[in-house]
Amino acid sequence: MRALCLFVALALALPANAQNRQKVETQFRAWLEQTVWPRARSEGVSRDTFEKAFKGVHLNWKLPDLVPPGTKPQTPKRQSQAEFGSPAKYFSQGSVNGATSVGRQMARRHAGTLARAEEQTGVPGRIILGIWGRESGYGRVAIPHDAFQVLGTKGFMSTRAPYFTDQLIAALRIAEAGHKPARGMKSSWAGALGQPQFMPTSFLDYAADGDGDGRADIWGSEADTIASIARYLDEHGWVSGRDWGFEVNVPQSVSCTLEGPDQGRNIADWETMGISRVSGRPFPEHERRGKGYLLMPAGRNGPAFIVTPNFYVLKDYNMSDLYALFVGHVGDRIEFGVGGFSATWGNVGGLYRSDVAVMQRALERMGHDVGGADGLPGFKTRRSIGRWQEANGRAATCFPEAGMKTALR
Repeated sequence: MRALCLFVALALALPANAQNRQKVETQFRAWLEQTVWPRARSEGVSRDTFEKAFKGVHLNWKLPDLVPPGTKPQTPKRQSQAEFGSPAKYFSQGSVNGATSVGRQMARRHAGTLARAEEQTGVPGRIILGIWGRESGYGRVAIPHDAFQVLGTKGFMSTRAPYFTDQLIAALRIAEAGHKPARGMKSSWAGALGQPQFMPTSFLDYAADGDGDGRADIWGSEADTIASIARYLDEHGWVSGRDWGFEVNVPQSVSCTLEGPDQGRNIADWETMGISRVSGRPFPEHERRGKGYLLMPAGRNGPAFIVTPNFYVLKDYNMSDLYALFVGHVGDRIEFGVGGFSATWGNVGGLYRSDVAVMQRALERMGHDVGGADGLPGFKTRRSIGRWQEANGRAATCFPEAGMKTALR
């Protein structure tokens, strides 16, 4: 009887759910006509391009961070961002070795194009390859989603709806200009396009012609992809002649709470404090005179780094410490043949985002700046945890741990 009642309840719920979704679909079509079309038209998009872009397009209810009309956004309990799992998984041997092996092939195949890009922008070829490999496997990874379905869905009902509406308009402009047919424009689940995985506004701002044919084709041209990545980094402030960073030993006398891009000092000063390269080699003299920043993405539970301003340019491409670290590390492996990190990643991560958010709010009530209670353990959260640990007589690890959930509530 209980099973029968459950079956009946589900059967009754499904039509209502379908009706609700159909209602939202109707609202979506109205939004396209009343909000998106007038703006697109004002930016030079033709009605023909607009209609082709949305022909057969429906909302994609499987995308993350959706906020359907009449609902409120929620902090997700489970999440797929790299910061929440073990960093070791992000740097899995297969992922790093694969990006390195194919990257070396691409370095030989595109040596001239990479050299030209570096001459024009100052961005090393190995860094361009690191990004290209991470974003699309050097163009080998399939990009499965319909860009207008993704951007339309997220522009209409997501936690960052205004941002994605801007991206939707930019995608329409790309189709209008003939860079890519509207019905053939594929994207990631977040709306990123082509081999460098540019958001549509980034395409309009930074896509470059690397093969001299007068077009910027980030979908089919490897030379254009290389030139576009280089231009993006250059215009975001890449400092020619400087590295991205160095793995280092951090003695216990140096607090992990000194991490962050707002606590930089000359690398020579870090050296005086006892920080040294794990390779045993000295820091290059020109780097010693420049600013460096302590980076401990797993706190005391993993490798530590002194990074340069160029590391934060890589983060402009993707706002993840682990992403920028992966790019720099793979680039170094491609060009210099270095091995893995000297230090190992500890068994950290695995907390729900909501757990981290509770800790952040507790730290905020104590007066700490955690960078917002968003459940993301960024450098402000990591060092705030370390400061709280030190203030309470604990050894500072500077990373959220399951055992803190009770103390930090």
